[in-house]
Amino acid sequence: MQQSEKVLFRTARKEDVPAIVAMLADDHLGAAREGDPGDERYLAAFERVDGNPYDELIVAELDGEVVGTMQLTYLAGLSRLGAERCQIEAVRVAAAARGQGLGGRMIEWAIDRARERGCAIVQLTSDKSRTDAHRFYDNLGFTASHEGYKLSLS
Repeated sequence: MQQSEKVLFRTARKEDVPAIVAMLADDHLGAAREGDPGDERYLAAFERVDGNPYDELIVAELDGEVVGTMQLTYLAGLSRLGAERCQIEAVRVAAAARGQGLGGRMIEWAIDRARERGCAIVQLTSDKSRTDAHRFYDNLGFTASHEGYKLSLS
C-alpha cells in the first residue's frame, strides 16, 4: 500500500464479517480464541453491534478489499462533566497490509470520528504481550496512564 493510495473507512457490512474474523484470528492471541468465520455467533454479534447507535464497527477498504478493522464504542459517564468517551477496540490490519502506515491512518480516523461526536477522551486497551502495539500507541501520543484488569467468564 502506497501512502498515496486511497483507503476508504466505512461502517462494516454483514458480508465483511468473515474478513474481520480472519483478521481477529491472525495473531498469537486471536488464534487461540477465535473460531470458524462462518459461525452464526459472529453474525449475531455483528447484528447487535450494527444496531447499537453507540457502537461502530469500522473497516478500512483498499481496492475493494477489507484490509483493516476496529470497533468504536461511545461510553457515557458522569466524569469529565458528563462527557462521552470513545473506546477503541479490536484494531487489526490484514497481514499483507502491515508495516505500511495503515494502522496509524486508522487510529487518526478514529480520533477524528470521536472529535466529531464531541468525545472528551479516546481510550483503548492493549494486551500486555503486544509490546509492538504499545510502541505504536505511544508514538501516536497515547499515554499508558492506567492499569487494566479483565476477568474471563468462560
